[in-house]
Amino acid sequence: MLNSDNIFLVGLMGAGKSTIGKKLAERLGKTFLDADSEIERRTGATIELIFDIEGEEGFRKREAAMLDELTARRDVVVATGGGAVLLQENRARLTGRGTVVYLNAPPEVLARRTESDKTRPLLQTGDRLQRLLELLREREPFYKDIADVIIDTDDMPLRKVVDRICRSLNSK
Repeated sequence: MLNSDNIFLVGLMGAGKSTIGKKLAERLGKTFLDADSEIERRTGATIELIFDIEGEEGFRKREAAMLDELTARRDVVVATGGGAVLLQENRARLTGRGTVVYLNAPPEVLARRTESDKTRPLLQTGDRLQRLLELLREREPFYKDIADVIIDTDDMPLRKVVDRICRSLNSK
């Protein structure tokens, strides 16, 4: 396998990082960690509340500190936040400390998957699809740049996505 025993999942909101990450970790006998959930657990505040109080910049600082800690662990699968790739220091940690898997899905699929989710601050807008397209334009170059493996999740069943990731990791 590539680049150590850690696997880091990147991609836009709704790509399946948390759901896929749990199953992938289970399959590989690794510990699953969700960066956003860890931030919420340790602060006692939701991501939405952190955004409201500290803004995106404050949240990104918390996220960077959390990723520094989580990526330093061994034998983990980490679901990152969709915007974690925006900071160069996060990209360096991800690429230097494990294998990066970019979970890609069309914006239309992401909009459908997140349509009833009211907890994602960056998607609380009148036109969710347009906002996802903007986020994809901004972030996709970073996702592709740091990815060791790119997996198109589309509407593929969870088991098949995990199978595809495992095959891709084993072939590297």
